[in-house]
Amino acid sequence: MQQDLWRPNASIENLRARARVLAQIRSFFAEQDVLEVETPVLSKCAVSDPFLDSLEVSFGFQPGIEDERLYLQTSPEYALKRLLAAGSGDIYSMAKVFRNGEFGRRHNPEFTMLEWYRLGFDDRQLMAEVAALVRTVVPELSVQYLSYAELFERELGLDPHQASLQQLQQVCREHVDAPFEDDDRDTWLNLLMSHVLEPRLHGAVFIHSYPASMAALAQVRDDEQGRQVAARFELFVDGVELANGYHELTDAAEQARRLQADQQQRAALGLPQRPLEQRLVEALEAGLPECAGVALGVDRLVMLALGVDSLDQVVSFMHERA
Repeated sequence: MQQDLWRPNASIENLRARARVLAQIRSFFAEQDVLEVETPVLSKCAVSDPFLDSLEVSFGFQPGIEDERLYLQTSPEYALKRLLAAGSGDIYSMAKVFRNGEFGRRHNPEFTMLEWYRLGFDDRQLMAEVAALVRTVVPELSVQYLSYAELFERELGLDPHQASLQQLQQVCREHVDAPFEDDDRDTWLNLLMSHVLEPRLHGAVFIHSYPASMAALAQVRDDEQGRQVAARFELFVDGVELANGYHELTDAAEQARRLQADQQQRAALGLPQRPLEQRLVEALEAGLPECAGVALGVDRLVMLALGVDSLDQVVSFMHERA
């Protein structure tokens, strides 16, 4: 009822349980000697990813001067990498992030993200640490590991690295209503992953070694079959994404190229052109140490710990009550 909108979404009991999970996370990193840091929530630059939309804020500097346009962070990643390049050592952040247009049972425009970076780690070592952290919160959780290719071959009999565009379109349309044309292979791979394969993942599953074209901010390497793959992984629990990690890209020129490629894709999709984070490129030019990093959804981890299936059971005030 309207008069009850002052009340929190989650029960006080669940909020106490949430506080215990956050304390477990901080204790885990304290034991590993990983430093907690804070980064700006407001930035002069926006995320470049065409599939993420930043929330804009107007900052009134002083009367008579045009407001400054700022962006709420979709992730602390760029700022954390600037700290890494400045010599911070191993670091983590647990803070609110914001994404426009996301709302539902498992989404809210603001949510709590845990992101951390480990010097000298690759994606395989970081997967092991992610598993250790999650088991700290959910001790009984069993974990399995599958490459992107193994998942496609097991479920669809399809090699995602070698399949032609026509093959991907055909298989996708056998499972998904997709009455459109697109000559980007990744469009069809992403549709198959999100609409067909992710719902088939049961328990905790790390999917790793994505196609090189999906590297985002990860390094690219050769796998055991000599194929170029992205050194990145995602952790799914019962088909729901919980974490996304990379063996981080340290090449400044390649980083600049990928930011520009994102901007071009945004233009092709008719999306707003926003300031790119050139300070990230400058940080890489100064020298980003070899490291691996991962972002994990804290609200979803709390859901897993409590055995509930909706964010409103673990978040005090969801969007409609904020």
